[in-house]
Amino acid sequence: MPLFLLSLLTMISCRGINKIPYKDSLPVAAQNEIVPVNLKRIARVTGAALKKDNCPSPNNTAVRYNVGGTDLGIAWDMGKGIKGLFFGDTYGRDFVPGTGGPGNATGWRSNVLAFSTDENLQDGLSFSGMLPDKGQEAKEVIASRHDANCKGDRTMIPTAAIHAGNADFVHCMNINCWGAPGYWTTNYSALFKSADQGRTWSKCRVLFSPASKFGQAAFAKKDGWVYLFGTPPGRHGAIYLARVREQEMEIPERYEYWNGIKGWVSGGEEQARKVIDAPAGELSVTYNTKFRRWIATYLDVSKKAIVLRDAPQVTGPWSAPKIVVRSSEYPGLYGSFIYPVANNEAQLFFLMSIWNDYNVFLMRVDLKPASALPGRKSAF
Repeated sequence: MPLFLLSLLTMISCRGINKIPYKDSLPVAAQNEIVPVNLKRIARVTGAALKKDNCPSPNNTAVRYNVGGTDLGIAWDMGKGIKGLFFGDTYGRDFVPGTGGPGNATGWRSNVLAFSTDENLQDGLSFSGMLPDKGQEAKEVIASRHDANCKGDRTMIPTAAIHAGNADFVHCMNINCWGAPGYWTTNYSALFKSADQGRTWSKCRVLFSPASKFGQAAFAKKDGWVYLFGTPPGRHGAIYLARVREQEMEIPERYEYWNGIKGWVSGGEEQARKVIDAPAGELSVTYNTKFRRWIATYLDVSKKAIVLRDAPQVTGPWSAPKIVVRSSEYPGLYGSFIYPVANNEAQLFFLMSIWNDYNVFLMRVDLKPASALPGRKSAF
């Protein structure tokens, strides 16, 4: 998935630690906020292990599944102890990390799907398998024609996934054109459904236009509602919010949109008003039961960093963005997809992509309440 966003430098080590500096006094309004500290790269998730990694690489996807290079890693709980992980544009075992992206590698698939039953992520994330083709290599799950750039159906990229109403859903954007840094255009975005634990997928009636506020998405659910956070295609838009009952995911007329002044309203996404300011890209959202706060992570291109915001309610008010990891520490970073485990603890695991490696890595960051830092203020 083209990035062209940050300078592409050398491979990185798993030893990076991000310590947030603090000073001065903490505003009263921020007393209940969450502060991310002590970032660590835990393990490589995809691709072939490299000597420069200095970290575990349990999956060896290049050999086992013909996945030498890929990105994203959108994870969700499928139930019955299984986690699903959707990856984006994927290339074969002949992929060689270089200046970024796939280079001249073969075996292009627009998306692939992995499964995991691994609950202990402190030493890495192990797959139990990937959805296979007839040759037992990772197959393209949601098909694309792979037309030339800007000439039609270029590729089909997953942006969010969730288990709801006894089925699994993935939100995908059908790319027409990769444009300038952080910009791209879509033909449409859509929900796809699987009723057989991810083996087959079919398109739903829930469709989003090229100009939609929900061209890219993040899912979260609580108390019988599925919340759909959306951004326009690219990395420069604001964040909007919709909701629907779990059992009604496939019915576009049932979606309600957060309007702010009017509250939840039906009648189409033009009713939606932003809940988080631009710019935001590759969004992920969860509810943390320990802190009783919503957490959103995303790429903020203006800060050249993955940031975290948190809020007492799904509608906000959302905190100011707090730095989780900067591109100066991990050049070419993008993606910030929260892994659905330990979300009742003071840790957050997420999957981060690196452009020049064009693969995915498991990250961990500690979460601390701002109130645990009396008399001090985070310097975000």
